[in-house]
Amino acid sequence: MKKLALVFITIFTVATASAQDAKKLLNEVSAKVRSYDNITIDFKYNLNNKKEGVNQDTRGDVSLSGEKYVLNMLGTTRLFDGKKIFTIVPEDEEVTISTYNAKDDKDITPSKMLTFYEKGYNAKMDIVQNVSGRKIQFVKLTPIDSNAEIKDILLGIDAQTKHIYKLIQTDAKGTKYTLTVQSFKTNQPLSKTLFTFDEAKYKSDGYYINKLD
Repeated sequence: MKKLALVFITIFTVATASAQDAKKLLNEVSAKVRSYDNITIDFKYNLNNKKEGVNQDTRGDVSLSGEKYVLNMLGTTRLFDGKKIFTIVPEDEEVTISTYNAKDDKDITPSKMLTFYEKGYNAKMDIVQNVSGRKIQFVKLTPIDSNAEIKDILLGIDAQTKHIYKLIQTDAKGTKYTLTVQSFKTNQPLSKTLFTFDEAKYKSDGYYINKLD
């Protein structure tokens, strides 16, 4: 009985230490992210569901400054100026404009991509990988809400730079979303109008402006 109790105490102690180490690492990542004026990321994105026979690869890039962002992916540009979201689709020559509502935003959006883990997740240390000489420490995140659509997230962090290298999200249906950072640049000389939507320009180019609210 004493041996069994000792085993449980050991497991609990190791689990607690793992959670504390994970929390410390995530806090370091947050501090690093918030120290930059802006961040520009080129990434590779994969969507995989073995049951459905789906395996899709694409590439994209995103520029972030505070809550504002410009995301280019799948031939579409998504711009957030801090208040409104502009979805620009050149193929359809259409722009959809909607007001951002933080209460309705449950997804890992670009503006939350590097800090989403701060609330709503239990964290523990996972595997370590060597990627081209870089030590990538993975942290496993599990939603506190047992009814969440997300099953778990593996967050790969460069142990030296404290930058996020990879995000692997698995949902309850078994679909896996993998984002791998190809390039991570900080404090770039961005245009002052990068996060500003020029409605007149798109109207003159013949775009249909669809205002949802």
